[in-house]
Amino acid sequence: MTVTIYGIRNCDTMKKARLWLDENGIAYRFHDYRADGIDAATLQHWAERVGWEKLLNKAGTTFRKLPDEAKQGLDRDKAIALMVEQPAMIKRPVLTHPGGLLVGFKPGDYGDALL
Repeated sequence: MTVTIYGIRNCDTMKKARLWLDENGIAYRFHDYRADGIDAATLQHWAERVGWEKLLNKAGTTFRKLPDEAKQGLDRDKAIALMVEQPAMIKRPVLTHPGGLLVGFKPGDYGDALL
């Protein structure tokens, strides 16, 4: 099974998700947005599957610090451009697996999808 977890290394939620994967013997590849970046095509593909609204972390500090004009008229294309420019705005983690895509970390959802 090919599993990739996307996020930022020092994020607490990422640490919990990676620990869960390790404890459950799930092999995975880690993609660090800060070190490896993320492209618009990947984000567009994810947005088609789960919606851009689910991917964009509006509660995070990076989004909240944006000027109001950057937040106005937010649509899919603008949100994807913001996430490419500042990957910290992407909800974490994003986990891809043969059966689909998970956004955020809930142990029950990971168990249902991967065990």
